Order: sequence, then structure tokens, then C-alpha cells
Amino acid sequence: MSHTVDSWNTCLNVPLEVEDKEIYELIQQEKWRQYSCLELIASENFTSQAVMEANGSALTNKYSEGLPGARYYGGNEHIDVIENVCRTRALAAFNLDAQKWGVNVQPYSGSTANFSALTGLLAPHDRIMGLDLPSGGHLTHGYATAKKKVSSSAIYFESLPYQVDMTTGYVDYDKLEQNASLFRPKLIICGASAYAREWDYARLRKVADQHGAYLMADIAHISGLVASSEAANPFEYCDVVTTTTHKTLRGPRAGLIFFRRAPKGEKNWDLEERINFAVFPSNQGGPHNNTIAAIAVALKQAASPAFKAYAKQVRANAVALSDALKAKGYKIVTDGTDNHIVLWDLRPIGITGSKMEKLCDYLAITLNKNAVHGDSSALTPGGVRLGTSALTSRSFKEADFVKVAEFLHRGVEIAIKLQSTAGKLLKDFIVAAESSEEVKALKAEVEAFAHSFPMPGFDPSSVPAALRH
Repeated sequence: MSHTVDSWNTCLNVPLEVEDKEIYELIQQEKWRQYSCLELIASENFTSQAVMEANGSALTNKYSEGLPGARYYGGNEHIDVIENVCRTRALAAFNLDAQKWGVNVQPYSGSTANFSALTGLLAPHDRIMGLDLPSGGHLTHGYATAKKKVSSSAIYFESLPYQVDMTTGYVDYDKLEQNASLFRPKLIICGASAYAREWDYARLRKVADQHGAYLMADIAHISGLVASSEAANPFEYCDVVTTTTHKTLRGPRAGLIFFRRAPKGEKNWDLEERINFAVFPSNQGGPHNNTIAAIAVALKQAASPAFKAYAKQVRANAVALSDALKAKGYKIVTDGTDNHIVLWDLRPIGITGSKMEKLCDYLAITLNKNAVHGDSSALTPGGVRLGTSALTSRSFKEADFVKVAEFLHRGVEIAIKLQSTAGKLLKDFIVAAESSEEVKALKAEVEAFAHSFPMPGFDPSSVPAALRH
């Protein structure tokens, strides 16, 4: 006997285009924006169709508090397999021995992964050292201002940041070691959101050992490069490694926590229990099973030869972009890059990062304002951060990034003209940019260039013509 659908459930099998036209149309417009833009935000990427399918699957319906084999709900026989597959693939992607390393794949994001790692490693008010935000660090590494503790990592723990050398832009390891001898941290965090150079993990391990401290690497930005051996390996030196999964790893938006395993009684012997407990029940509820499946798909891709070739191209493209900007006389922080990030110092030309970001929005180029060492204001930073991961996913090569640099150069020239007439205030600059015919003309060139490259994850031709704006 079959039953008909009750009236209160008729909406449950209606496609989005029919059920909620407003949201459907906004999604289509966002698809077209992504296809039409030069995406240079270093923390973004274009993931695959397979990842999107897993992330938008029926797995979103299942509640699964706990770990595989130890859930608080029934009906998890398939979810357990999926999570275990994801954990196995995470270790394989980073060439880790399952006897020496474990991983929790449940964190909802990189920030929750970091706070869960800190919760597992530390007691309240323990001391931590992370790279200062104006030096390229991340909020979750203990950021605080003179007036306010900004991140929960600064609220619940005592934080002393380390910095880059104000002349070179490289991490000042000597000063870090000196300050650590006075501060005696329980945890040292290495990793950044706007640092273009390699990390000296061996040096950091040495400093941590001097004080019996844990060493944690946050490789959110470079995890795809680490997995493909295009960046130094933090797993050789660190006790815990965290990462997001949506940047160079090219997966869905989520986080991972890797932890060392050791026999009982040795150092780190209880890290697995402490980290897992910190994730759930301490900081999260039920995991997002759809996202875990999508992570598993991305990790399978990350272990492939094709992904290794992709990661190599990401780095080559970053060098090409950096070199092309330097050839036009611009200042690049640390004079280059070892990864996917190019940090562009705009202070010598008198344009703030805020103005450059706004202007580029009007040019169909997406990037973000970013502090550079020596900045005094996070609201009007002196630079912008550029990344090559997303456009490399659209098959951009070195010569294409030289063209991107030309667009950016022309954007700077326009910005200088607009500022000379509109004045220093950002709101007046925006008004001038909105009405500039020169801006509109360059935007048309940028979009035509962007449309000449393939788009991963979806077919741009499926976007209705009326919504292509």
C-alpha cells in the first residue's frame, strides 16, 4: 500500500527554482559573478562538482554526535563508514603513519578546529605565542589589541605575539626565542593567513622544547601545498597540526585536527582523547556529515598526481604574479613568495588597501585589504593580499598571471586618478569609482578575459541570461 503526500509536506520534493525563486536567482547570480571575476582572495578556491554534490547530499539529514562506533544516536552505520574513510584519506593525503598520527575530521571550520586544539592542549590562562595579526598571523592565534582581547584564544588564554622583522618582513625567530625565554609559553603556534614565506619548523621545535611547550602548526593556507610536497612538512616537528579544507586543499568549508599518537606514559600519549573530547562534547555538537563526505572526496583528489601538478602550478603562478608586479616597480613584502600568497605593499604609492579592494570590486577583481608590517590601523591597512589558488583551478598559467598583473597595474593608475579628485575619504572614493567610465571599460575587459577560461564545479551556461549580472 502506498501513501500520498500530505498537504503540509508538498513542498519537500519541489526544486529550489520553484520553491524559493529569490534564493535560486541569487545563487545563479553568484555563480555568474564567480565565473566573471578574477578571484584573487588567497583564502578562497573553486572546489569540484563531486565535492559540491557530496556537500549538498542527503547526509545533511543525519545526526551523529560522537565518533564512529561510539555514537549517541542510532542509524549511523553508513555515516561511520564515511567518517572512517575520511580519516583514512586524511592521513594518506599527508603521507602519515596511522600508528603515529590520528585525525579528527569533525570541526566545522578552521577557527573551531583551532579553539578545540587549544582546549585539548591547555588549561584556562595557560600561555600561548602566535604570529601577530599585523605581521600576517590569524585571529585565532591569540590576537588582542591594547584595548580589547579580540579572539577567544586571547580571552581564555594568556597571549604574547611574536612578529616579523620590520625591515625584511620575515619571521623574527631570534626575537621570538628571546621573548619565549621570558614568557615561557605552554604552546607555540606557527602558521599565518598572510605570510608568503616558508616556516622554520625545526627552529620552532627547538624553542618549544626549551620550555616544555607544545608546538602546533596551523597550515590552513598551505595544506594543499604540504600534501603535495610543495611546502615544508610540519608533521616532522609538531605535536598538533590544524587546517581548513577549502583553501589550497580545494575542498568544502571545514577544518581538520591532526594529533600525534604515542604509547601510554610517553609524551602526547593522551592527545587523541583530549583533542576528540575538545571537539565533542566540549565545543561542538553533531558533526556535519555531508561536509565530512565532501572532505573525503577532496582528500582523494588531493592524493592524486593531478593535484600535485596543480599545487606546483599554484606556486609557479604566484611567483609569476609577484615578479610581474615587481617589474612594474611595486613593492612586494619579503620581495617574493614561497607559496600561493603575494602580499602587496601599497604604501609607497599612497593608496590604502581598503581603496584598492573597493576599486577592484568594481573591476570584477576580488582581493582583500590586508595589514603589512608597520601598519598602525587594521581599518585602513597599507596593503592587499593576493592568492593564486582559485585562478589556477581555472587553468591559469604564468603568462595569464602576467596579464592579471597588468589589470592590477591599470587599476592602481585609475585609483590614483580618482583619489586626486575625490580626496582621501573612502566614501568619496567609492562614489567616484562607481561613476567612472574608465572603471566600467576596464571591467568589461576583465570579464571578457575571465570568460575565456573554464569554470570548475558548475556549468556557467546554465545560468539564465536574465541573471547574468
